[in-house]
Amino acid sequence: MASFFKNILKNKVMLLMVLPGAIWFFFFSYLPLVGTIVAFKQYRFNREGFWASIVKSEWVGWQNFKFLFSGTDAWVITRNTLLYNIAFIFIGLVLSVAMAILLSQLVGKTMAKIYQTGMFLPYFLSWVIVGYFAFSFLSMDRGMLNQILGWFGMEKVQWYSDPKYWPYILIFVSLWKSIGYNSVVYLASILGIDKSLYEAAMIDGASKWQQIRSITIPMLSPIIIIMTLLAVGRIFYADFGLFYQVPRDSGTLYSVTNVIDTYVYRGLKTTGEIGMSTAAGLYQSVVGFVLVIVSNYIVRRLDKESALF
Repeated sequence: MASFFKNILKNKVMLLMVLPGAIWFFFFSYLPLVGTIVAFKQYRFNREGFWASIVKSEWVGWQNFKFLFSGTDAWVITRNTLLYNIAFIFIGLVLSVAMAILLSQLVGKTMAKIYQTGMFLPYFLSWVIVGYFAFSFLSMDRGMLNQILGWFGMEKVQWYSDPKYWPYILIFVSLWKSIGYNSVVYLASILGIDKSLYEAAMIDGASKWQQIRSITIPMLSPIIIIMTLLAVGRIFYADFGLFYQVPRDSGTLYSVTNVIDTYVYRGLKTTGEIGMSTAAGLYQSVVGFVLVIVSNYIVRRLDKESALF
């Protein structure tokens, strides 16, 4: 016990630096875990307060989970959530790494900053604004794409009524918004690579592509694996704004735009069942946790140094 307090006093400066983040995690990540009990109850509001509402609500066991997955849309929302996130992870990874490598090759610092700013800006736009941007391109009457099609004598497309285009539209919009932010992580890693490695490769006559293949990508592999593992942990989570705001909640597009998050939101708005939405959140968290553990175990077996833990 004495050694414990001795270590605290020894590292008090570092612990004080960590304290604000620890407090934030406690109140916003750990304390709300108590509320997961609502997933197993038929939550009803009680005038005595929030805790009284939880305690006095009827215990229903797994009924909320059964309600969540008993509908005909259960397969559709699970399929959409998984396939979209798999596309976001792998296509986004390739494009982010490629963009980081291209930016690292820019010689002029001014142009590099301009490109980085232009790529980073979409990340700070809300999905509401992005949804209106998309509408300005896809509107049936005044959309830019339909006007271009009209110039070439082609028929206008009812973008918000035809589901077949939306998997590509959603993937494109998501990548456009996030690729600049994600590439910054890889760009920082590239800038930290020892320059003498590239100088030695140039002396040996290695081309730019050979330098990238033999030096840059192998040196980036640890951060690539870590970022992929973190993304896999959220593979059952969908960006609500992307799937709700960009398609403008069009009912005819639900077959390709409805994911777990939007399904829960619509169900909560229609039925007011808080227990069902809590069950969905718990389901997503548990599956994400299991995926991270399994993925990390596989990576650890292949390369111990690249694993998260």
